[in-house]
Amino acid sequence: MGLMLALRRRFGFILKLFFKKDKMRIGIYGPPNAGKTTLANRILRDWTGDILGSPSDVPHETRRARLREGVKIEVDGKSLTIDIVDTPGLATKIDFQEFLKYGLEEEEARRRAKEATEGVIEAIKWLDDLDGVLLVMDATEDPFTQVNVTIVGNMEARKLPLLIVANKIDLPNASPARIKSAFPQHPVVPISALKGINIDSLYKAMAERFG
Repeated sequence: MGLMLALRRRFGFILKLFFKKDKMRIGIYGPPNAGKTTLANRILRDWTGDILGSPSDVPHETRRARLREGVKIEVDGKSLTIDIVDTPGLATKIDFQEFLKYGLEEEEARRRAKEATEGVIEAIKWLDDLDGVLLVMDATEDPFTQVNVTIVGNMEARKLPLLIVANKIDLPNASPARIKSAFPQHPVVPISALKGINIDSLYKAMAERFG
């Protein structure tokens, strides 16, 4: 098993050119509070009737990657079976004082900061075992951040198929156009994971990008 994983990590891109998999492992990535868990729950609710976890306004609430296998999506006669990996929010710096703003005691805040840092490391490691990435960005915020640029660059270096999700378009100050302008080399799909707005377009794009 260890040898197979090592070979896949080293020659995975070449193998994908010759062998079509019966299912794809797709990671959901992005900065904290972009809506990753909300999107994972939307996909699962639409296609399995289940959910993966509870979203929260507190940053870094997801501190360990969560996996759901065998989710089948059918769009316009195309079928795509995916394993979904909901990953912790990626950040360049995690300060325990950030958690104090949400009413946590200092000891708990320090523990969460430590776990969140470990979660970022875990999320990066997961990239070695993925076939594609849904990169979730908050369409109400400036997309041209160090975190987003670093994530996109990392995906490009690994040659992972990437689909950018411009989330939260239900909010009045959302601007998916800013995301498209910041990363014109990648497809961008504007949605509201919370409200389900334009979610069918995302499923279609997933079938085309990852199928």
